[in-house]
Amino acid sequence: MSWSTLTAASKARVLGLLLSCVLVIASLAVLSVKGLNFGLDFTGGYITEINTTSVTAISDLKAKLSPEVASKLTISKAGEYHFVLREAPEVSKASTWQAELNEQGVEYTVLSSSFLGSQVGDELFEQGCLALFSALIAIMVYLAVRFEWRLAVGSVVALLHDLILVLGLFSLLGLEFNLTVLASLLAIIGYSLNDSIIVGDRVRELLRIQPDNQRINTHVVINDAIGSTLTRTLITSGTTLATIACIWLLAGAALTGFAIALFAGIVVGTFSSICIAATLPQLLGLSSENYTQTLDDKTKAYMDMP
Repeated sequence: MSWSTLTAASKARVLGLLLSCVLVIASLAVLSVKGLNFGLDFTGGYITEINTTSVTAISDLKAKLSPEVASKLTISKAGEYHFVLREAPEVSKASTWQAELNEQGVEYTVLSSSFLGSQVGDELFEQGCLALFSALIAIMVYLAVRFEWRLAVGSVVALLHDLILVLGLFSLLGLEFNLTVLASLLAIIGYSLNDSIIVGDRVRELLRIQPDNQRINTHVVINDAIGSTLTRTLITSGTTLATIACIWLLAGAALTGFAIALFAGIVVGTFSSICIAATLPQLLGLSSENYTQTLDDKTKAYMDMP
């Protein structure tokens, strides 16, 4: 396969693959330098919910506190007068933010106060990572049975690409990484895999119906497969993104991280299903000949699995 023989659509897919490689490298670099901003779900700490009588904005509440105290707090809104204050575990429970609010004349009521130990946070992190790892292993086993190995490799690489880019975004922006974000990563795995399988199934179908005595260009088949599934993919992604945007805007601070991660994951997942899951098998030498040989050597029932 030479660059001059590729169509404009195939060249765009290859350039998209190169862009994805650059983004993955950049995301890994950001993760190695900044790391993730783990929330109290993982690090442990104090969580206090208060209800004020006059303060309605986070910026106004922080203005009532000294810079030293405000820097040790993570403040989010749960309602018009309802705030959630999070403190690191090393901060004494007899924190000074109460005294400073009292000095500023801010009237507030403590609705709840709890402490999450670091041991609990470590256990949550381990269990969450175990769930993520188990899902990846199950998906790889399924793909190995479901597809010709080149298509399977493309789907797995696209899946890892989506996860790395979402993690890189959270690291770059310093967004809090908590249990809801971890749950969104599991959802991204399923969504990304769905997009890749739709394209891969169509590629397989088009390769199977080609005449045996006619040599075809794989990149033409892949372009046809993407074109025939693009409308469905865009409609599905668009309606899902609209729902997530509503969660992002209306569900409050508790689900902001979840919505951001899922929104970004669906966008990059749609991109990777075209530029990685469909393009990488082409670069690995996928052709109608080796796919037909796979059908002869293995059982046709594998390819007819739902």
